[in-house]
Amino acid sequence: MHFLIDTNVAVTANRKSDADPACQEAAGQRLVQLQQHEILVLDDAFLILSEYDRNLHSAGQPGTGDAFYLWALRNRNNPRHCTQVRLELAEDGSFAAFPPDPALTAFDPSDRKFVAAARTHPANPPIVNATDTDWHKDHAALTRNGVHIEFICPSEMVRPRSA
Repeated sequence: MHFLIDTNVAVTANRKSDADPACQEAAGQRLVQLQQHEILVLDDAFLILSEYDRNLHSAGQPGTGDAFYLWALRNRNNPRHCTQVRLELAEDGSFAAFPPDPALTAFDPSDRKFVAAARTHPANPPIVNATDTDWHKDHAALTRNGVHIEFICPSEMVRPRSA
């Protein structure tokens, strides 16, 4: 099965978030599961990998999220582990595959590439999320537009965040 991994999953697996330890462990396990049994969806313009690069270490250390990023870099052209989609741009520079739903006009611009990639890929893969509450806030509108979200830390969606 194909999946997109939001950057927050790898950051959480690195224990670099204020998520509870059970969520951090679940994020690490989810990344390992993907690497061993599933296929990661990326875009061919390196937008997703560039976001990983800004938040993770390409040397693969010290955390599980960093190891995942190194794995993604090494396997991005290996169809047994990764597949890439081309994200078409609209005339205004937005992603053509991002839903034109008015309920999503305030959706986080940095996460739109994941939505566009999911809607572009023929398998319409789920986007895996650990701690980003935007995915939860906009879940109904995303679902209405055919975007599936896998919440691996549902308790993080309702837990108050420290400032």
